Amino acid sequence: MIEARHLRVLRAVALTGSFSAAARELGCTQPAVSQQMKALEQSTGTPLLVRTGREMRLTQAGTALVRHASGILAGLTAAEEEIAAIAGLRAGRVRLVSFPSGSSTLVPGALAQMRAAHPGTEISLVEAEPGRSVEMLRDGECEIALAFRYPDVRGSDPAAGAEWEDLVVRPLLTDRLIGVVPEGHRLAGAERIGITDLAEEPWIAGCPRCRRHLVEVCESAGFTPRIDFATDDYPAVFGLVGAGLGVAVMPELALESVRPKGARVVPVEPAVHREIVALTLPDLARVPAVDAMLDKLAGTAGR
Repeated sequence: MIEARHLRVLRAVALTGSFSAAARELGCTQPAVSQQMKALEQSTGTPLLVRTGREMRLTQAGTALVRHASGILAGLTAAEEEIAAIAGLRAGRVRLVSFPSGSSTLVPGALAQMRAAHPGTEISLVEAEPGRSVEMLRDGECEIALAFRYPDVRGSDPAAGAEWEDLVVRPLLTDRLIGVVPEGHRLAGAERIGITDLAEEPWIAGCPRCRRHLVEVCESAGFTPRIDFATDDYPAVFGLVGAGLGVAVMPELALESVRPKGARVVPVEPAVHREIVALTLPDLARVPAVDAMLDKLAGTAGR
């Protein structure tokens, strides 16, 4: 196998014309140059130099190898500089995938801090609900996925705890679910309500994961919710509730980016929380830019 250090010696010999001059150029001893040239000729299996007295002359193979060495060594130098830039956060890339309420609340501040601290790092953001975002992470389409999960209300899913077992999980916060009712609703002024108080109401549900959890919570309380409308868009949920078309439960985090119009929020008992995390792959967690982005997300979540 040809080593880069041997190519550097060969190039120096070709440029200077002798082992001793090459040694001075490289800052080493003449025997060291001679030893490395012997090792290179053993690796290639052919003579590279013709020694005539004090002069050195390249063979045809030596001339060809020197010609390629310049490009190879230049490429290695460029690679070393790029890797050093990435390791030092002067360059790099972080592709982030987040669910909507996270991308409107947790993400902006973290991205702003990351860009200010490491302007050479390229950062991008796309939205996807958990499930899809985790698939994107495992498929190499992103470096970090913001996701959430609910507790297994029924205790019927043995795989619930293993959902992210192959990933690095960075906990960010615990987000409580709150009730949302029309402004003129009989429970609009209540300090808190039970989920069964809404058993006879029409419901507006969120994303598929949220809908599934809503049904589980309600059925555990003894009723099946009548879901009239479903949307992944939180402003749309508030709009539908405000228009008197039903009730909903929503993550408290969603309130930070939406101003309810015609709707009132009411704490619901028993309290239900979802766990919000940042996910990455074990190897990616050691990449400086990814590690720094995880720190910014954790800092923003703990604001």
